[in-house]
Amino acid sequence: MKPHVVIGTRGSRLALRQAEMIQQALEKQWPGLRVTLEIIKTTGDKILDVPLAKVGGKGLFVKEIEEALMDGRVDLAVHSMKDVPAALPDPLTLAVVPPREDPRDVLIAHRASGLEDLPPGALIGTSSLRRAAQIRHLRPDLRVENLRGNLDTRLRKVREGLFDAVILAAAGLRRMGWQDAVTAVMDPQAFVPAIGQGALGIEIRKNDPAVQELVTPLHHEPSWRAVTAERAFLDELQGGCQVPIAGHAAVNGGTVTLTGLVASLDGATVYRLTQSAPIGQEEPLGRDVARRLLQQGARHILESLLGQESLHATTPGP
Repeated sequence: MKPHVVIGTRGSRLALRQAEMIQQALEKQWPGLRVTLEIIKTTGDKILDVPLAKVGGKGLFVKEIEEALMDGRVDLAVHSMKDVPAALPDPLTLAVVPPREDPRDVLIAHRASGLEDLPPGALIGTSSLRRAAQIRHLRPDLRVENLRGNLDTRLRKVREGLFDAVILAAAGLRRMGWQDAVTAVMDPQAFVPAIGQGALGIEIRKNDPAVQELVTPLHHEPSWRAVTAERAFLDELQGGCQVPIAGHAAVNGGTVTLTGLVASLDGATVYRLTQSAPIGQEEPLGRDVARRLLQQGARHILESLLGQESLHATTPGP
């Protein structure tokens, strides 16, 4: 067994908390193993004054960490799965998905009990096109403005009255112990979460069986299957942070159920579909939901935002 492994992580309070959770789990699983953290600043961390969709590209919060992994500077990386592009660099693999935290979005507001209770013209902050489109669809009378920054920064801006509300991931608040700040939890069918939201991913080098052996006990199969369905959906759509795409999968017994959504930027047009498949068919399920949404009309949204040449000429499966 390797006596020492290094985890690559972003430096935000939440990213460090998540990496520390994996650090503690590994040290508990393997007494005598020493696990240290290496903080790596990513492109997404460096550019804070520009909306994510305008920065462009994929992997804004993982690219530099993956480079450190490929260079051998770190042995594994801990990511928020919603930051991880559908396609990974060839030398790397997603080895483990630990048990998933609450995947839902939550509303933080001091003068309302929920999204429906916010007064007309209320200002909501978010850096996510997915959240902005769904807010505009449900409440076109609200104002939505870009809000970047770490979790504590966004909470502070609501407390200070700079925004009437923000929408955040429940998982991050729960991991930080800040769940008391939550005003309302959003129904994941009505307000569909991001692909992989609430899940962590442990990325390693494919040719490193020693690290694979260390991390395997942290794996949670139902979480893996749900995330696999969501990521197959995203991969088939070839989407990124420049398109309002959402997906939420859940495993119940021998069935995985996926809700996929594609919306226009203004929220006026929303394509949504829920389908189920037997366990073991997660990837075909995700791809089929994507193809059916493309056929229903979502293709026009993606073509207008990404360019026609970037899309498959796909048709629904059986």
